[in-house]
Amino acid sequence: MRTLAAETRAIWTLEDLINRFAECGVKEGQTLFVHASLSKLGFVVGGPETVIRALLTLVGEEGTLVMPAQTWKNLDPASGVHWEEPQEWWPIIRAHWPAYDKAVTPAIGMGVVAEMLRTWPGACRSDHPARSVAAVGKHAAYITEEHDLCNIVGDDSPLDKVYHLDGKVLLIGVGYDKNTSLHLAEARANYASKTFSQESSAMLVEGVRQWVTYETLAVNDDDFVQLGEAYDEAMGTVVHRIGNADIRLLSQRSLVDWAVGWMEHNRV
Repeated sequence: MRTLAAETRAIWTLEDLINRFAECGVKEGQTLFVHASLSKLGFVVGGPETVIRALLTLVGEEGTLVMPAQTWKNLDPASGVHWEEPQEWWPIIRAHWPAYDKAVTPAIGMGVVAEMLRTWPGACRSDHPARSVAAVGKHAAYITEEHDLCNIVGDDSPLDKVYHLDGKVLLIGVGYDKNTSLHLAEARANYASKTFSQESSAMLVEGVRQWVTYETLAVNDDDFVQLGEAYDEAMGTVVHRIGNADIRLLSQRSLVDWAVGWMEHNRV
């Protein structure tokens, strides 16, 4: 892994970020699956809006920005997503958690940049009630359409569509534990411990709120940091620096293909 010398600054303007992201390899026409920590960048004048404007300026009209817009609290309390609430409240949560509405339901725990992209003019969002993605740009509608309830991260999922567009993964101040594209590798890899689970979410079915149960791949990110370290070492990943944020621009296709082999060798 090679790390470029960092220039630390306390404040970043739109022009600053355009220049720095360009130095990291962001350019016109790219499809970018972005994970971002705004606080790691430092003080950005204009906050998340400025980050998105910088990236949209660089990818241009032929490019697309994609970010997770998950609403993972819209899952059964028994799965642990409401760990801070007493068990006797679970039936009330199941009965009254709002049905997913992709135009209204906020992204939960994805960061302020992802939440702003979700509400950006012209943004598209997929229909999955717990694992949606949002996108802006040329391929936004294609990437977000027909997000199957049971096939969250496999073939024909938004992640798979980014793969077939030869998209990039842009990590801004976050590590491989936040790299959603590795779940596509999980879906493709063959390993003995792969399992499927029953999940439930509040949805609108023909306009009526229903608590819907569906089966999907049980994903596991426990080894993603270890995998990422091995990938960086094997591929000589260049890690850029903006403020206190490590920046990685990765080929999603290369990463996923490599990660499939790693998982099949290292997961039991």
